[in-house]
Amino acid sequence: MPDDPQRLIDESPMSRFQWWVVAILVGLNALDGFDVLSISFASPGISAAWGVDRTVLGIVLSMELIGMAAGSLILGGLADQVGRRTVMLGCLVLMAAGMFSASASWDVTSLSLCRVVTGLGVGGMLAATNAAAAETGNAARRSFAVSLMAGGYPVGAIIGGSICAVLLRHHGWPIVFQFGGVVTLLFIPLVLWRVPETVAFLADRRPDGALARINHALARMGKPAIAALAPRRADRPRIPLSRLFERTLRLPTVLLTLAYLGHIMTFYFILKWIPKIVVDMGFPASSAASVLVWANVGGVCGSVMFAVLATRLRLLPLAGSVMLVAAIAVILFGQGQKDLAQLSLVAAATGAFTNAGVVALYALVARCFPADVRASATGFIIGIGRGGSALAPACAGLLFGLGYALPGVALVMSAGSLVAGAAIFLLAARQRGAAERA
Repeated sequence: MPDDPQRLIDESPMSRFQWWVVAILVGLNALDGFDVLSISFASPGISAAWGVDRTVLGIVLSMELIGMAAGSLILGGLADQVGRRTVMLGCLVLMAAGMFSASASWDVTSLSLCRVVTGLGVGGMLAATNAAAAETGNAARRSFAVSLMAGGYPVGAIIGGSICAVLLRHHGWPIVFQFGGVVTLLFIPLVLWRVPETVAFLADRRPDGALARINHALARMGKPAIAALAPRRADRPRIPLSRLFERTLRLPTVLLTLAYLGHIMTFYFILKWIPKIVVDMGFPASSAASVLVWANVGGVCGSVMFAVLATRLRLLPLAGSVMLVAAIAVILFGQGQKDLAQLSLVAAATGAFTNAGVVALYALVARCFPADVRASATGFIIGIGRGGSALAPACAGLLFGLGYALPGVALVMSAGSLVAGAAIFLLAARQRGAAERA
């Protein structure tokens, strides 16, 4: 019998159970999408209730991004040490605690602390689910599985935003966080029931009972058991994060971190500020939530589009091209529209390409890094990127506060996606050159 269980998964068709696991991971990322954007849905009500101006609101909108940076760096590495499933469950607890606490906050400081806690859970969840999706899919469907997982983010915003648009007509802003907390708790038994630890992690880390757990997971996938595991490499690094800066991984680590940092700043400018921009145009808060929902409808379409194209086209050139189109879309969004219908349409187009860019980056990380550092790589890249991107909502708020109009602010914030595109094309050129020299 084969002694490499991950190779067995890579070379065999994906079973129904594997697709169910991927579907749950899509749901977890959808949960992340709603939890992160819950502050955007609630921000008009918070601003009205507490008299918060745009500059201060921009800082509040950045708080969970700071938590996400720390969560990605700390919990992403932990997912390579204790397991993807364990980290997912711990992150669900953190996210639920942060959401319920936010609903009871009484000022900007208390709300900001609650958003940091939520961000810790979201950051760790992103690292764990990205690695789990890559390791659940086979070799032929790995990029597709990761792209589907990442595409769950706007799905959560659509479903959550649609529900919040109704809830906000009858309740105050705390209902947004209360709803998010309840749904987050419901995912805990679902993960316990249906998401096993990944075979790649068990084969790499070898916890107690690894062989039995691997065979149990393989059986649930409809695959044959293995008789024994291959001996572990003697030179295996003890600290996975150190491998990100070895000679073969240094370039993708640096360039993908730069790409993620740039694009996610553009991405969060759009998602964090749409509700406030719409309200300032004279529309009610429920309409603001609806426009944000349309941006995420476009995000779902863009995510699916990228997932399909990634099975047919080369990943790096496709990802770089998506980044450049995303920058153009953000600039067009900044020109403003005369009515709500046109604004929703432009927001949907912008959401399509900005979300496709995020999906592209997750797929690139899954492709460029091996299993033993995949969660660490995801956590590092997301952590550094999200840490820097925490400045995006605050910078936009500062520019608005200084009197700059939407077109100028959008032009400045689109530069992040341009930087991302340049970094990805540079990585493609370096990898192509290395292949030609080999």
